[in-house]
Amino acid sequence: MALALGALILVLVALDVLLGYAAHGGGAGLWFVALLIAVLGLVIARRQPANPLGWLLMGFSVWVALYDLAGGYAVLDYHLHHGDLPLGPAAALIASELWIVMFLALPLVVLLFPDGRLPSRWRMVLWGYLAICALLIAALLGFGAWDMAGTPIVVTGKGQLVNNPGPSGAAGIAFVILLAAVPVFWALFVARQVLSWRRATGERRAQLKWLMAGSAVTVAGLAGGVLFGTTSSGALATVLSNVSLAFGVFSLPVSICIGILKYHLYDIDRIISRTLAYAIVTGLLVGGYAGLVLLATRVLSFHTPVVVAASTLAAAALFNPLRRRVQRAVDRRFNRARYDADRTIAAFAARLQDAVDLDSVRADLAGTVHQALEPAHVSVWISQRG
Repeated sequence: MALALGALILVLVALDVLLGYAAHGGGAGLWFVALLIAVLGLVIARRQPANPLGWLLMGFSVWVALYDLAGGYAVLDYHLHHGDLPLGPAAALIASELWIVMFLALPLVVLLFPDGRLPSRWRMVLWGYLAICALLIAALLGFGAWDMAGTPIVVTGKGQLVNNPGPSGAAGIAFVILLAAVPVFWALFVARQVLSWRRATGERRAQLKWLMAGSAVTVAGLAGGVLFGTTSSGALATVLSNVSLAFGVFSLPVSICIGILKYHLYDIDRIISRTLAYAIVTGLLVGGYAGLVLLATRVLSFHTPVVVAASTLAAAALFNPLRRRVQRAVDRRFNRARYDADRTIAAFAARLQDAVDLDSVRADLAGTVHQALEPAHVSVWISQRG
């Protein structure tokens, strides 16, 4: 079944690419999203067939491919064939109204992480969320079809309807109420994982760290993509928006895949600390570099290339000292195990300078190794000469 779904997704992605080429770039261009998430879902489904998260990711990938395919088909029909192709209205309706499915499906992954098992009370929450999702989708399809009836169909370059006012009146109020209930369920899903975090230890706690890290990057990436896309214009803003959105879309599925498969599971503390450290260092250096350039050019009125070169050299010289200090501060807060281990080893090295008794050194070494690394067994071999 996993291989069959994977083959279906490949066919849909190939059709999407060909249709986008025929429609001169029509559609939202989400085929790469469908492909990557399908690979992650396929890996989970093959390794853990009983885990519903793999199948959920593959189903999500199928939907993304179909949604993008519908947008490209609508552009091909109404921009190049004047609405003469079959199923053109259905494609335009899907591309215009069912974008919400992607936002409704991803939180289910957070709820079901890592093994898909839910207590009875959380199953009731899940069924309530699914009922609201079904009502929202049905309402969007119904209102979209009503708006399309009896009016000329005009679509944008992504296949979405130009004249699409959406629900209004009493139905619009009911729709807004249903839509407002969705974030409440999302908060409940997060609350479930927070409660699990408080009770978890060892491996389960590391899995939840991966989930939280991926969720944080997803939220930041999506927010950054929307911010760059709406507040700025130009090629640089477009590139930054696309990069932010890519991080936002891919981070959660990738982190979930790592957490479920337990691949390099315990490296999350190091990854978080290194990411935070380099992000802080980059921000400080960029801010310092910009401050030096502005100070020299705007305040002191120096307009020579020497100023920029000197600022660049100053930022490069500050990189390593600043990185070490920031890394130490971040490890003290976010990677305490490594920070404590470094302190333990440093204290042992200081004691070793004045040690003269071999037995005490051996006992101190074994105790330090146990405290810093917590191995199952320690052996010390000493060469006896003379």
